[in-house]
Amino acid sequence: MAEVVILPGLDGTARLLEGFCSRLRALGVPARAIAYPTDRPMGYLELERLVRAQLPASAAFVLLGESFSGPVAIQIASNPPKGLKGLVLSTTFARAPVPGISPLAALVRFAPARPPMRLLSWALLGRWATPDLETALTEALRLVSPDVIRARAAATLRVDVSGLVSTVRVPALQLVALQDRLLAPSAPRALAASLQACTTVKVSGPHLLLQASTERCAQEVAAFALALGPN
Repeated sequence: MAEVVILPGLDGTARLLEGFCSRLRALGVPARAIAYPTDRPMGYLELERLVRAQLPASAAFVLLGESFSGPVAIQIASNPPKGLKGLVLSTTFARAPVPGISPLAALVRFAPARPPMRLLSWALLGRWATPDLETALTEALRLVSPDVIRARAAATLRVDVSGLVSTVRVPALQLVALQDRLLAPSAPRALAASLQACTTVKVSGPHLLLQASTERCAQEVAAFALALGPN
């Protein structure tokens, strides 16, 4: 059975993915998340190398890129390791998620690394915000150096792996949040148009879709992984 290997959002800690991994396992699908360094800024190419070193050497797996990590997953899927059987993209993008904002990337170093929780909750959780989710988000961000958070935010404004999307040959599943306040609607449309074998599923929920709509997302990802078969 193909394992689901998950690449995390901007925090990079994998803390926010614990519940989603648990739910996938309960549905009969092995799952784990790869965490990024909390104290060392790394660009998308560096993160790709870090992830590749932790992927299964030969066993079948599905790679899931959440939000910030979408470009990493696309880079890997465009030049896939032997065991990659499928790609899942959740509330993510191939190029700067807000069109026309790339020139502002240099200004991110002046931004607060940890904006007020009220703002984060509005942007990332919306009406799905709960004390537990807000606490988990706060704790995850506290584990990461402010310089690392800023570097990752700046990287999202500069990234462009859109030219690689059409070279992905493995089956793909895209999860789109219907109430995403962070991602421009053009981002998932562009992915759906360029991926050669993509199923797009729209789920009621916010940008942190795997955390707020865990059950529905886990069911979709589990069904996708199981349909790929054991090999």
